[in-house]
Amino acid sequence: MFNKTKIVATVGPASNSKEVIKSLVLAGVDVFRLNFSHGTHAAHKAVIDLIHEVNDELDTHVGILADLQGPKIRLGEVENNSIELVAGKTINITTIPQVSTAEQLYITYAEFAHDVKPGNRVLIDDGKFELKVISTNGIDTVKAKVIYGGIVSSKKGTNLPDTHVTAPSLTPKDIEDLRFILKERVHWVALSFVRTADDIQRLRGMLQFENNHTTKIIAKIERPEAIENIDKIIEATDGIMVARGDLGVEVPLEKVPIMQKMIVNKCISAAKPVIIATQMMESMMINPSPTRAEVTDVANAILDGADALMLSGETATGIHPVRVIDTFRAIINEVEKNGDIYSKYDKGHGPNPKSPTFLSDDICYNACRISDDIGAKAITGMTVSGYTAFMLSSFRPKSDIFIFTTNDHYLNSFSLIWGVRAFHYTSFTTTDDTMNDIQQILREKGFLKSGDRMVITASMPLVEQGRTNTIKISVVD
Repeated sequence: MFNKTKIVATVGPASNSKEVIKSLVLAGVDVFRLNFSHGTHAAHKAVIDLIHEVNDELDTHVGILADLQGPKIRLGEVENNSIELVAGKTINITTIPQVSTAEQLYITYAEFAHDVKPGNRVLIDDGKFELKVISTNGIDTVKAKVIYGGIVSSKKGTNLPDTHVTAPSLTPKDIEDLRFILKERVHWVALSFVRTADDIQRLRGMLQFENNHTTKIIAKIERPEAIENIDKIIEATDGIMVARGDLGVEVPLEKVPIMQKMIVNKCISAAKPVIIATQMMESMMINPSPTRAEVTDVANAILDGADALMLSGETATGIHPVRVIDTFRAIINEVEKNGDIYSKYDKGHGPNPKSPTFLSDDICYNACRISDDIGAKAITGMTVSGYTAFMLSSFRPKSDIFIFTTNDHYLNSFSLIWGVRAFHYTSFTTTDDTMNDIQQILREKGFLKSGDRMVITASMPLVEQGRTNTIKISVVD
């Protein structure tokens, strides 16, 4: 038995050694996230090589998610690294590089004065400080009033929740990082500050230009525009991340829980994996155990139906990275044992008769229903494109899902998908031989035993490797 809800852990100074990476994998990490807002290409390559080395040693298929920085807006250097913004005071904000003072802040976004309008809010350091735009010269300087002040230090992140930001989601830095990423064995790329499906299509076009048809895209939902365009974004992308940090600054905080549930439901219906991220176990960056509120938050994300939960600073810079994973896994085990997270086909999620893939979707749907009806231990699928894995997972069967594929890259990509474990398999000969092989592999690895029931999905004839069109029920000899 293994966790169905997957764990994504960010690698950083606290976890970038082989010893810790190996311990994290053994504790239950399914995907490692590399944050390209920090670190050099050489440092990221060293971590990528270590992850693959650990995978080889442990015979695991832990995936790698490269998270692009996107158009991150920040303050520049601050005088003496500490200035006071006084509530009620009027100050200037400029895009001309300089050291910020209490009278004039330098902001790194070149189009700031062009994009903002009077009345727009400027939020600094996750919303701790708020300014309101009074006027702009449209070129390089904005006059603003401090609404909530305090002591500000250098390079704090800045959000513009009321402003249509014209900067593209893919910055020159992202494009440079992407060229590096595509030379490495990375399985998912996360695009930050997605606003429309066009942002995804641009990244998709770059992957195709590089003749890369296997690296999959995660759209990070952080902006109000993304919520407005969520259906088309889900359709265009391979997966979604609910990035609650910036999202919770860009939209009213009280809206985030409902948005999270809405996005998860839409992703399940679209058979697209969804990650819940930010502050899941933040107190464990220092403390050896989480708060009760954090445990409840994690449990609720699992109950919502998230494919994966992500840790950021907890494993990147925290002092208890392995203990965090142990705690995460304990919560997942308990919720999956007792929680109402299964059988989405009974909760309004079913195949769309108008879909061009309706017939194979319906096979996957009924395979999951049958597996639950007969108490099957496993559902198996064979895939070339990966589609069967996503579709079977979306119905959230109680059975474990085992996917067999000829594509080595997908072994690691599937590590992000709820309930799925993948195996490399190339001996697609006769139907009986292949199904016997699969049964034997799962027995040898301890996933099945004599007397267990299993549901097998396949494409007939096997050698054509077409869309799934067959269900077979089998009892393990």
